[in-house]
Amino acid sequence: MARPAARLLPVLAPHRPEAAVVVLHGGGSRPGGPRVSPTQLSVLRMRPVAAEIARAGKGKLAVFRLLNSHRGWDARRTPVDDAHWALGRIRDQLGDVPLGLVGHSLGGRAALLTGASPGVRSIVALNPWLSSEDTVDLTGRQVLVVHGDGDRVASPARSRSFVAAQRAHTDVELVTIEGGKHAMLRHGRRYQRLAADFTRDTLLGPEIR
Repeated sequence: MARPAARLLPVLAPHRPEAAVVVLHGGGSRPGGPRVSPTQLSVLRMRPVAAEIARAGKGKLAVFRLLNSHRGWDARRTPVDDAHWALGRIRDQLGDVPLGLVGHSLGGRAALLTGASPGVRSIVALNPWLSSEDTVDLTGRQVLVVHGDGDRVASPARSRSFVAAQRAHTDVELVTIEGGKHAMLRHGRRYQRLAADFTRDTLLGPEIR
């Protein structure tokens, strides 16, 4: 049986965007390897984030949501593969526009690990689920990591360690959300605004506000 394909869903598609953003969902694996559903909570969680980025861009950002080819993260194929595929599709459609990645949980991990791809200028990771072995050279990118100190699913300490390792060669910022938990249900608006403002400012410049 053929593996399910990843899907790229447009949120906002201006005729001539100045930059493009891909929003990456999280979500752990499930028994039987079910296909990613547009209605699963980890996917729905990123819809308001994508909408906020589209609003902040004032018609100058093309914004897409990526539905991964499968749930979770395994040795055969990871969300990083799907993110690379999505960036390739966008380059084919829009040319060499500056690119941004915004992800939550495993999507945040994928955003960071895909961030060295050509054309990527801006990366936002929200409560990223990171491994202590995750390494990537993000030189020349602007990176924001946002993590709630109440997260019991993805380690805030690993986010701090990742950011500390990047600071020697990367423009990277860490914002801690007091009381923020993994699902971003509390303080959701703050997560959304941080992601949208950073993405807009790094891809378009703060003067677009």
